[in-house]
Amino acid sequence: MSKRKINLPDMLFNTFNYSFLTLLLVLTVYPFYYIFIYSISDSFEAQKGVFLWPAGLSLESYNAAFQLKGIGNAAAVSVMRTLIGTVITVLCSSYFAYLITKRELPLRKVIYRFVLVTMYFNAGFIPWYLTMKAYNLQNSFLLYVLPNALIGFYIILIKTFMEQLPPSLEESAKMDGAGYFKTFTHIVFPLSMPIIATIAVFAAVGQWNTWFDNFFLVSNPKLQTLQLLLYNFLSQTNSLAGMTGEELTRAGTVRVMTPQSVQMTITMLVTLPIVLVYPFLQRFFVKGIMLGAVKG
Repeated sequence: MSKRKINLPDMLFNTFNYSFLTLLLVLTVYPFYYIFIYSISDSFEAQKGVFLWPAGLSLESYNAAFQLKGIGNAAAVSVMRTLIGTVITVLCSSYFAYLITKRELPLRKVIYRFVLVTMYFNAGFIPWYLTMKAYNLQNSFLLYVLPNALIGFYIILIKTFMEQLPPSLEESAKMDGAGYFKTFTHIVFPLSMPIIATIAVFAAVGQWNTWFDNFFLVSNPKLQTLQLLLYNFLSQTNSLAGMTGEELTRAGTVRVMTPQSVQMTITMLVTLPIVLVYPFLQRFFVKGIMLGAVKG
């Protein structure tokens, strides 16, 4: 088979296409790479400029961050919050979505429309704060996992996906005597794994990054999350930004670090765990989004 000749317009298009995509890749990846090399650079050398390589390799910023008081407990709370919160969100949202696909459910359409309303209207901070206090969730780990058990956007995605599954599978399960819950756990849920993995990624990222509820409703230091702890430390370093390196050393506050290097280090510590999770779930993520978007 003879190879197809590439004419001038095709060559120009390919050149532009590859150049544009390469530029887009660089613009997307380089900011994260810059933060990484800055965080492992010598603080004062990095102030002179960092471009492609670290300016004097140093891990003092990471050493100082890991020595923060309570960082071990805060990291454990954040990990537990992410794991437990994600599991609760996935299980509750998926089962709720399965139930509203059943035509025999009373007021099914009304319930579904209420779910849609939550995507467009938000009560605001004050009603949220009063509701959480009314349920006695302040200074409780349940504050991190219960309020997000049902998310309207997740429910709609899962419902749309489940409606595309062959009805004959559920019919055969009913003939064998399986109820709704057994049909869901043994047939519907396993077959919905692509969209479940997608929701798990969304939920995990949201749980890991959230510090708002911790800031306003939790005063117990044992329940402090890693994000809030690092945020408070980051706010403290911002107040040192106007001081020179000599003043920082003499004050005994920062020895071999600058506020900029601490900021870069904290950014890496917060984002790196989620960045490492994404590659393992990417194929499920893309497949789930595409299949869930076929039918509206």
